[in-house]
Amino acid sequence: MKLRTYLRLGLANVARVAVYRLRLKSGLHPVQRLQASAAKGPFYRVPQSTVLPPPANTAWDEALCWFGWRKQSRPETPPDWFENPFSDTSSLNAERDWWAIPDFGAGDIKGLWELSRFDWVVAWATVAAGGDEDALARLNLWLSDWAQSNPPYKGPNWKCGQEASIRVMHLITAVWILEQDREPEQGLVDLLIAHIQRIAPTMSYAIGQQNNHGTSEAAALFIGGSFLIGHDPRAELWARKGRRWLEERAQKLIEPDGSFSQYSVTYHRFMLDTYSLVEAWRLHREQPSFSKEMYERLGAATNWLLVMTDAKSGDAPNIGANDGARLIQLTDSDYRDFRPSGQLAAALFQNADAYGAGGWTAPLRWLGVQDGRPRAAPESKSFDDGGYHVLRTGDAMAVLRYPRFRFRPSQADALHLDLWHNGTNLLRDAGTFSYNAKGAEWFSSSSAHNTIVFDGRDQMPRLGRFLFGQWLDAEEVESVRIEGGQISAAAAYTDAEGATHKRAVSLTPEGLVCRDWISGPFEEAVLTWRLAPGEWRYNGDVLAHENYSVSIEADGISLRPTLEISVESRYYQKQSEIPVATVRVRGATTLVTKVTF
Repeated sequence: MKLRTYLRLGLANVARVAVYRLRLKSGLHPVQRLQASAAKGPFYRVPQSTVLPPPANTAWDEALCWFGWRKQSRPETPPDWFENPFSDTSSLNAERDWWAIPDFGAGDIKGLWELSRFDWVVAWATVAAGGDEDALARLNLWLSDWAQSNPPYKGPNWKCGQEASIRVMHLITAVWILEQDREPEQGLVDLLIAHIQRIAPTMSYAIGQQNNHGTSEAAALFIGGSFLIGHDPRAELWARKGRRWLEERAQKLIEPDGSFSQYSVTYHRFMLDTYSLVEAWRLHREQPSFSKEMYERLGAATNWLLVMTDAKSGDAPNIGANDGARLIQLTDSDYRDFRPSGQLAAALFQNADAYGAGGWTAPLRWLGVQDGRPRAAPESKSFDDGGYHVLRTGDAMAVLRYPRFRFRPSQADALHLDLWHNGTNLLRDAGTFSYNAKGAEWFSSSSAHNTIVFDGRDQMPRLGRFLFGQWLDAEEVESVRIEGGQISAAAAYTDAEGATHKRAVSLTPEGLVCRDWISGPFEEAVLTWRLAPGEWRYNGDVLAHENYSVSIEADGISLRPTLEISVESRYYQKQSEIPVATVRVRGATTLVTKVTF
């Protein structure tokens, strides 16, 4: 099973990762011979522009923020860059070489990394652009402290090339919006060179991951390299290398229909924001265009995100892995508001205005991106390359996830169904919670999704923390069809044990009907519906909440679902309770769920 899984991952990718780890372990990797001095401030100057800037992102003025939700009062002095508020274990040793620090052992390292992603740098730069000299002084003070506390290449904040890349993109975004990128401070140049040196030698490992590590690190090389031309003789080489990998990754990881390799809505946004920043920077610096093929993939990826986003709330289905990552926070909008990203990408890659006037246009104003033409509202569509049916009518949207795994699946979520109405996520995904916390693996299991679970097992056997085996293949796929006022779609799979599940969904402005046919060698099957928070009550066998109701039948016989309390995670490292309805059946059965609005 492991061999077959490695073959599907791609032997070249497995080899890239294996060689990288072997060279690190032997001490022979060139990244281990890098040297650089800690950069010294100032990093930014008082802006001289007399033009009134767009509204600033003030989200970091009074509080520090982790993963878009956990707040802590902003201290007067720089924070402890090695504190992890989500872990009871001691901080990782900041004096050790980064490659000597273990991947796990001090809690979820993402909690430690979060402040060092420099979201606050971008936010305070927007404040300083309006003439706030206190914000600028604080920005320089904190960056100076970070540089001295994290000398190259010591400690956990140098451990990940993608984390270094995020810092590069945020540092350059800040100097750009302060209109100092043509004549930067030497301290910023030194800090960026130290980061690009860290990123460039490990690109092969990033490429082997087949995810947004490669796109992030290529973007940092392109943006950082072109920024450093005239300041470092290697800069043009870095920029060319970044451009080449940006092109290659777009063709490799973004499917023709716009689906992304990580099968995740939030990771899709992160990838698209990365390319949006790249293209905006290219335009700003009047550099040659990328290929037509790359723009076609990015236009399709933009459409994917717009179709997935609920325009009224700005939110989107919590499908796939969600680690709290969010790039270029030029607005103070909520982490789960996808409209700023969609608006920016639509302008750049479709010459379109997705949402009209609103706070989501601030990134365009800050980055000097021209508005596009008004765009029609998203329509129903099947994204068969990635495995998504999206059904839209009136104020309702349903998303049926089915297995098209050309890349590694991160969750056992085959035939999960998300349902939205009038901005409310009625049927929802559990999310991720954490990559390294006790019990966190449950969130990626089949039990955490709106689907069928056979005999309590996952749809695919788990081979490791981030790896499933026996990848499923979709069967009997029926693309989105529109007949009168009804929109429908379907898909099925058969797991390695021979159990088969087919799901057909139809959506109208009045409600949704989901039909599940299950058969094969199993003793018990459990149908789960994860419901919107609120007080759901029984009306006979029907569950009701405000103007909504849910009823379930098995072979034409009404069933009374069990109503229990479970958890979901819409923000990384945050759990909240939600009601969950389940029914249990034995043997081959046809189940019909009806949701009325």
